[in-house]
Parts: sequence; structure tokens; C-alpha cells
Amino acid sequence: FIMADFKLCISDPKTGKTFKKDVKEQEAQGLMGLNIGENVKGDDFGLGGFELQVTGGSDFCGFPMRSGILGIRKKISLLGGVGFKGAGKGIHRRKTVCGHKINSTISQVNLKVVKEGAKSLATVLGGETKEAEKEPKKEEKAKEAHKAEEKKAEKK
Repeated sequence: FIMADFKLCISDPKTGKTFKKDVKEQEAQGLMGLNIGENVKGDDFGLGGFELQVTGGSDFCGFPMRSGILGIRKKISLLGGVGFKGAGKGIHRRKTVCGHKINSTISQVNLKVVKEGAKSLATVLGGETKEAEKEPKKEEKAKEAHKAEEKKAEKK
């Protein structure tokens, strides 16, 4: 049994924002063997009170997970959907996709929030602090621009 590290892409449908989180071997244990569409508790990887649903992912080579596919990786004829955008009306393509079960070859897991925790996802994963840091910088730039305009007006 091989342990794996995952990159989690956790999307919040209410705000429309996605947050990234790296999980190591011990935290990733709760995700192993889950299928697309199954729910998992966020307590396993530091998101207390949250409930998340697996929506997809991709393996270490970049092939996307597709629901309804058994096994690790398969080449299938696709008309559209996950793994193929479509080349036109009625055009099929043979594409490689991963199975719907999370295993050790998967490197990225996509999740969406089904049940909110006590705090918002942004505060738990640190997205809000980054935005708060950017806002004063914008204000400082505006003040500097205003001062520069005043100096130009004084010179005239």
C-alpha cells in the first residue's frame, strides 16, 4: 500500500472562490478509496465542521478523473464531457481518462463545500488575510498618485 500526497482544490459554491491546500500522507489517508460524488468530513485535513464532496481530480500525468470508469487509467471513445471538450457535432475522440476512485496515482483532488463550518473557508485557509493585505497597498498607491498630481498642480 503506497501513501500519497494530494493537492486539494476546495471550491466554495457560495462565493465562487477556490482554495488550494496540500495534504501529506497522514491527512490524505481519509481520501483514499473514495469515489467521485462521495462526501468526506473536513476534520481529517484541518477543516473542522466542514463537509466536502469529491467532484473529480487528475493523476500525476494530468489525466482527468471521470465518473463511471473502473480501474486506474483507460482509453475510451468520448463524445464530450470530462476529458474532452468536443470537436464538433457528433465527433468522437479516443482519450485517456482515470477511474472514479481516488488511489495513489492521483495527485490533485477537486472538492466542493457541501456543509459550512463555524468559520468561513477563506479564514480557515488564509485567503482572507491575503486580500486584507492587498487593500492597504491599493490605498497607498492611490495616495501616492494623488500627491504626485498635487505636485504637478503646484509646479504649474
